[in-house]
Amino acid sequence: MDVPATLEANLVLAEKLPSLKLTKQKSLCSLWPTFLGRERSRSKIWLGLVLATSSWMLVCNYSSFTPSEPESPKSKRDMPSRIISLSPNVTEILEGMGAFNQVIAVSDFCSYPPGVENLPRVGGWQNSSLEEVTSLRPELVIMSEAQAPFVNRQLQALGIETLVVPSQSLSDIFTAMRWIGKAVGRESRSKRLRTEVQTQLRSIARRTQGLPKHPVLCVVDRVPGTLRDLYTATEGSYLTQLIEIAGGRSIAPPAASNYGKIDKEAVLMLNPEVIIDMVQGAEGRFGEDSIGIWAALKEVSAVRHGRVHAVRDMFVLHPSQFVVKTAELFTKLIHPEAYGGEFDE
Repeated sequence: MDVPATLEANLVLAEKLPSLKLTKQKSLCSLWPTFLGRERSRSKIWLGLVLATSSWMLVCNYSSFTPSEPESPKSKRDMPSRIISLSPNVTEILEGMGAFNQVIAVSDFCSYPPGVENLPRVGGWQNSSLEEVTSLRPELVIMSEAQAPFVNRQLQALGIETLVVPSQSLSDIFTAMRWIGKAVGRESRSKRLRTEVQTQLRSIARRTQGLPKHPVLCVVDRVPGTLRDLYTATEGSYLTQLIEIAGGRSIAPPAASNYGKIDKEAVLMLNPEVIIDMVQGAEGRFGEDSIGIWAALKEVSAVRHGRVHAVRDMFVLHPSQFVVKTAELFTKLIHPEAYGGEFDE
């Protein structure tokens, strides 16, 4: 496989996944309050809301929002100096292209870069405070496409300029970088950031060329302490594309929203050799024993051979330049030999 050529083609390395039947999706409409009410860290709440919103909009026939490319500022005077970010990945991308000094407020979920803790917070996923946003007199508010149906129209009605960026796939991430750079007058820095990320992903992909494509299941959500309500990253999501770059082969059944719900019986049928489990809930002595929980499926290859990996790193949840760190982590979990031996989690 020509890795550089593939990366230039939106870095879509996923092979066709097996067609297994998902559990009934009509129940996803009722999951929305569940994700809102479940206690977890800010970043895990963010991911839960992302996948719940995606599924909810699709299954409940909610009208989706199609992002559109912004225009470049006509002059330096037109560059927005007062930006509000409603999404962690947007805040990270702004910092990556040197525009964090233009940010005046962020969402409740933003935790990077250092200094973000000193900025005003304007609310959460679908409940951003319009009063707070208006009082800050922003020149531009940037959000992800999944948020747009909840707040974009209201903000525009108040005369506030907005930018909606895509965030589902690697291609979307590069598009978001380009659009944000264009909108805030940082096009050259944006191009440099995209080039750096693409170069580093190529380098990681080369490490695993010629190595076996281990079947991988990436679990992004489940009921804490159990194997109920398993949600997996599926074909088209940036997580499965990073698994491919890391030398794995995502085997989750396809789903229209890039995240699908499966049951334990499906896991047994899929029989992954590696399971990446994005652990939620408390840590330390009050945290769950994720390895012990998966022991209930001892027939699964990953469980039998000790290749269930609990991932607590929050950067894996944000579609920004941190996909490089995620790809490195996935490579060390799937092919530790690519980094010279065993990987100590």
